[in-house]
Amino acid sequence: MNNDQAPTISLVVFIDALGWEVLKGRRFMEARLPFRRKLRSVFGFSSACIPSILTGLMPREHRHWSFFYYSPKTSPFKPLRLLGWLPRSLVDRGRVRNAISKLIKRLYRYTGYFQLYNIPFKYVDKFDYCEKKDLFVPGGMNGGENIFDHLQRAGIPYHVSDWRQSEAINLESLKADLSQGKIAFALLYMASMDALLHEVGKGSPQVDQKLAWYETQLEEVMRVAEAHYAQVRLFVCSDHGMATIHTQLDLMSKIEGLGLTFGRDYTATYDSTMGRFWFHNQAARERIGALLEQVPQGRILRQPELQQLGCDFVGDQFGELIFLVDAGVLILPSHMGLKPITGMHGYHPDDPDSNASLLSNVEPPNDPQSITDMFHLMRAESGA
Repeated sequence: MNNDQAPTISLVVFIDALGWEVLKGRRFMEARLPFRRKLRSVFGFSSACIPSILTGLMPREHRHWSFFYYSPKTSPFKPLRLLGWLPRSLVDRGRVRNAISKLIKRLYRYTGYFQLYNIPFKYVDKFDYCEKKDLFVPGGMNGGENIFDHLQRAGIPYHVSDWRQSEAINLESLKADLSQGKIAFALLYMASMDALLHEVGKGSPQVDQKLAWYETQLEEVMRVAEAHYAQVRLFVCSDHGMATIHTQLDLMSKIEGLGLTFGRDYTATYDSTMGRFWFHNQAARERIGALLEQVPQGRILRQPELQQLGCDFVGDQFGELIFLVDAGVLILPSHMGLKPITGMHGYHPDDPDSNASLLSNVEPPNDPQSITDMFHLMRAESGA
């Protein structure tokens, strides 16, 4: 160590959807990162996984899961119901939805990730949204504390990426802070692998090209870090993997075929991998439950299993009944999308394609086994 170098920096690089099965057969940064292990994910999408990484908590504790949940009394979207009178051919266009989402986010001063996706406007007033705050700042969680609460309380100088910015911008921002030699911990957020895997699937050569780009960029980050720190501890992790779609399931049409009335008999959200239902009478509960028992592409998750998965929410916040499809099945159309895609996640954590990854240049502390253990790793590495 020379007099111009700080002692140690711990870098955690989060690459969205860099699953254990995605890496299988690929030699991504093998020489640089010889310590490699799979991590069990949590049940849900990134909206559940990232909070679990940042807090070390299960979804029922941090209270982040799927974005939308039934709560007409607290719904902030009542004014949007008027848009339900417009032709769906107009308001269901991606660009229109994105524009409306940006406007709502600005008007309501949401700091978290916000997207209306394809929730029908004529029903949107029945739902509330769980990620109104920025997850990557102190005080960003619905329940519990995140790593940034601990870093701030301990007075530890740190760097965290702005998830709104591009990967290129976040890389340059990190290198600028590293060159000052004043931070002790950094979390680099890299999001675009997830979008690529959704589009082309885990077997595509484009994934190899993206990994090669990541490797080049991270080697440059390490070059800058090693010039200003005596020791650089590097950890690359993810939140989940990606399964290849082989079957499409029109669950919405099956439910609508029962002749029940949405909003009067039941309310539902159709995510890409699950249907979530709230019932307003016993007949609807029985008829929808009986139908779902006959759908071979998935199964109803019972309360003991939801409890084991850490997704038994107070008051059945995210659904009184949750129907999960098998890995590789895509609910289409859904409230998350109307077009076919090649890859999807959000399946049961027991599925191999759900496993996340942890790669490092040192033996990771505390023997992490799950993505929730990344929180404890970050606390140990930062001293928070």
